Amino acid sequence: MTEVADRFTNGFDADIVEAWIADDPDQKTANTLKSILGAAKAGDAAAIADLEDRFAGPLAFGTAGLRGEIAAGPNRMNRAVVIRAAAGLSRFLLNAVGEGFTVVIGCDARYMSSDFATDTAAVVTAAGGTAIQLPDQLPTPLLAFALSHLQADAGVMVTASHNPPADNGYKVYLGQRPLLAIESDAGAAEAGAGAQIVSPADALIAEQIAAVESVASVPRAESGWEHLDETIVETYLARIGALGVHSSADLTIVHTSLHGVGASVAEAVLARTGFTNVHPVPSQQAPDPDFPTVTFPNPEEAGALDESYSLAREVGAELIIANDPDADRFSAAIPDTSLATGFRQLSGDEVGLLLGEDIATRLTQGTHHSKQQVADDSAGVGDAADVSSPVFANSIVSSRGLAAAAESHGFTATNTLTGFKWISRVPDLVFGYEEALGYCVDPGAVRDKDGISAAVTFAALVSRLKEAGSSIDAELDRIRSRDGYFATAPLSFRLDDVTLIAAAMSKLRENPPATLAGSPVTEVHDLSQGYDGLPPTDGILLLSAANSRVIVRPSGTEPKLKCYLEVVADPEGLAAAAAADQRAVAAAGLRVTTASASAALQPALKERLTSISTELKTFFGL
Repeated sequence: MTEVADRFTNGFDADIVEAWIADDPDQKTANTLKSILGAAKAGDAAAIADLEDRFAGPLAFGTAGLRGEIAAGPNRMNRAVVIRAAAGLSRFLLNAVGEGFTVVIGCDARYMSSDFATDTAAVVTAAGGTAIQLPDQLPTPLLAFALSHLQADAGVMVTASHNPPADNGYKVYLGQRPLLAIESDAGAAEAGAGAQIVSPADALIAEQIAAVESVASVPRAESGWEHLDETIVETYLARIGALGVHSSADLTIVHTSLHGVGASVAEAVLARTGFTNVHPVPSQQAPDPDFPTVTFPNPEEAGALDESYSLAREVGAELIIANDPDADRFSAAIPDTSLATGFRQLSGDEVGLLLGEDIATRLTQGTHHSKQQVADDSAGVGDAADVSSPVFANSIVSSRGLAAAAESHGFTATNTLTGFKWISRVPDLVFGYEEALGYCVDPGAVRDKDGISAAVTFAALVSRLKEAGSSIDAELDRIRSRDGYFATAPLSFRLDDVTLIAAAMSKLRENPPATLAGSPVTEVHDLSQGYDGLPPTDGILLLSAANSRVIVRPSGTEPKLKCYLEVVADPEGLAAAAAADQRAVAAAGLRVTTASASAALQPALKERLTSISTELKTFFGL
């Protein structure tokens, strides 16, 4: 064997590949590696590079669990990697709570999802735990719900959410018992029960995964785990029914699940809450792991809603609801004749503001479910937040508009780090959201984002507004006239060389911009040093004299530098702009109608956002 073939170009031994092949429980992936290894031994440069990437190290297990391309090798998602992960999780739980630990397991409809779920159940059972497998192809919120409903010690959801078809993932949630064993603060354990893992749980589980010697050393039962039937779905539907949201007026809705697993549950929820005029997008209704009608199965991506727009125009829809493939997120679009599609997709911040305002209003009126009896014996889940101290929360990169709305109603609002693993841990939470289309409207039942319960809550809001002769745009204008207009925009730079991302962050720390849209920067906060009581995270926050805000951080999942821009117009400025708009219309000899303060200032706010975007591009030289 030549030196190149034996050691490859980065110095690792081909024996490592052969050992992995011998230990691989999946003949298909083992054969793939055999073929690539044969080509590498013959000196094929592409095969050598492929193996180096597949064996660059184990797929990293962190707070998001595992996520990667479905393929052979330790740096990919496959049965060998999942079995090791399940063994590590089982050892962690055995150490934390002892034998008899309980794990609930769910999966979506992606390639290998069912296999990965079954492997997990087999490992947990053989390790002395109780494995409870959900019916195949259910949304992620059902797993989070089942974890709390069954008071399990852990939950595993096999999904890659809205990633491309080639990917899959492995999300881990913990119940209260293991958290009490590893957390020094009992309050933190209680707050985190039912949520995705954070430190130190991720490191402790990763340590146990790394200690697994081989797949062959991991016992796997051939049977003996529990299979839940559709009763768990019925219980989840009953819980949403107890939220007290329902149709107040006939509403024509188009729904898409983007080839994911949300269609049947979302359609059932809408029907039970009185929405009978719902039109699923036929080509996207059934689960399909290839996601054939979209480039990316993500409601945020351009083109993802094209088929929804087409159907909505055909049926005269008043609302479009789009769930991502595992239905933990949802997007909304409303009619807008000024656009070619006929519909305007609302931003995550707009939906978050509307849901937050709705919940705050119903709390004040005493019609929100946390004002009612929510310890529903049929649901078997926890109460909503203590009505004496309801808290609203969103991630730090989301808009400050939610905090302003909560304050207007006399409620507390707080910021968290990015991700629902943090938002869901806020004590006394009644509503939380992040700008990336994630919303939690019932934290007493689902300690994670839930695109199904949030969607029906939003549909109920739209129907109530219609019944009152109002609309979503009018409601946004009302809120903004009271609290101010918080306009947001994303900006990202893809940098395939990760060293450029670190260099850009260093430049920002050492020499931040002096102005934002011409307004002097008055505050610079290095989030890696902690800010406003938050744990340290890699990011920079800039505030200007005009109250504009920019947060820059590296993406946690892609080679991107992400920027979150926000500009603000206070209520006085909105009123002045509306009055000026009315005067201009009257001077032109046109009939004066009720002025929209939001519409009057939109061009100016967009111009400020564009100016900041241009400044940042120039600053980074990108």
